[in-house]
Amino acid sequence: MRILIAEDDAASRLIIETVVRQLGHAVLPTKSGDEAWEAFQKADFDVVISDRSMPGMDGLELCRLVRSRSEVNKYTYFIFVTSSGDRRRVLDANEAGADDYLVKPLDADQLATRLVVAERITRLHGRLAAQQTQLELLNGQLFQQARTDSLTGLYNRLKLREDLDRLVVAAESLTGPYCALMIDIDHFKSYNDANGHLAGDKVLASVASVLRQGLRQGDHGYRFGGEEFLLVLESTSLEEGCEAAELCRTAIEDLKLPHASGANSVVTISVGVAQWRQGNESVNSWLKQADIALYHAKSLGRNRVYPPAPA
Repeated sequence: MRILIAEDDAASRLIIETVVRQLGHAVLPTKSGDEAWEAFQKADFDVVISDRSMPGMDGLELCRLVRSRSEVNKYTYFIFVTSSGDRRRVLDANEAGADDYLVKPLDADQLATRLVVAERITRLHGRLAAQQTQLELLNGQLFQQARTDSLTGLYNRLKLREDLDRLVVAAESLTGPYCALMIDIDHFKSYNDANGHLAGDKVLASVASVLRQGLRQGDHGYRFGGEEFLLVLESTSLEEGCEAAELCRTAIEDLKLPHASGANSVVTISVGVAQWRQGNESVNSWLKQADIALYHAKSLGRNRVYPPAPA
């Protein structure tokens, strides 16, 4: 363990330091509470052994400061050294956050016993902190998994609803419009019927991968339905959204995934684009407009963007 000593009495400080070193611990002796606090802020210590009464910063104030800096994953065991075992003084020390106390004149064996306990406690706190960190990591992973489509890696409808709710709340601070790109894989049912669902899943994953790669920071992609995807583009005009949609369409076509039922014998997509600006309409109407635009793209022959991107 790393042990910090705060003791203005030279004889007591030497006894503590000697016992600590004999037990194989690293030690830093200081002569005052102020000096100890300065050292504590610069390095990690497992144990602080402090005299209760010292000129300047006393042990009680030092203990309170140490406790105020205690982190979840690092617990510092605090032992008071006092010239009196008066119950009121012991209670004051406990209220300040102390774990244990020793009464002067110091007994080397008692100090050694206290340090054995301190080592057990700090190790226990360390294990609990590690478990807490692991639990938080797992909770974070579960949170993400609950909001991510496992096949495509895009967000799912739950995450979409949460993001849309946040968008409405933050609407007054938005600096520009948003664009929704509603995307549908052309003739996907016939692809599944001809090639099987496993092959269909590969197509879905391939299309989603291309869509993810085209997202900028602030943009989001979602699996909206079976073979439908939704991209929400931040600070994007309708014209820019249509241009982005056209890039997606050509990128999917360039994959050249074979599709016997496709118009070009490869997998293609149709895209409907709609713009949303705060105050114009609800987000539900916005997505409905994107869906209507997608319907137009499909009714005009598929493998196209509606409204068309500027030439």
